[in-house]
Amino acid sequence: MSKRPRRNHTASFKAKVALAAVKGDKTLAELAQQFDVHPNQITTWKNPLWDGAAGVFGQDKAGAADAPVDLKELHAKIGELTLTNDFLSGALSKAGLLSAKRGSTAATLCL
Repeated sequence: MSKRPRRNHTASFKAKVALAAVKGDKTLAELAQQFDVHPNQITTWKNPLWDGAAGVFGQDKAGAADAPVDLKELHAKIGELTLTNDFLSGALSKAGLLSAKRGSTAATLCL
């Protein structure tokens, strides 16, 4: 028995088959025979349709509310990290552990 070549189905075909399965007029076996695909494949295509159906009508109010970004807090954290970085690079330079090349963006350690 020869192997069947692998087929790539379009998104519209998958949607058509999944919608037919959701409709429920025919069994999975009948749909599989009609569309010439495996019944498990129909179930695989049907599940994301059920999961994503709510997205068609918009997101829930609870999921849409993102936490507001506090720019002052972020700028303060950047400043704090910059000071820490400068302090540590100075301490490593004095200890002789920081290489002399500072032209690169990352400091390299001599181990």
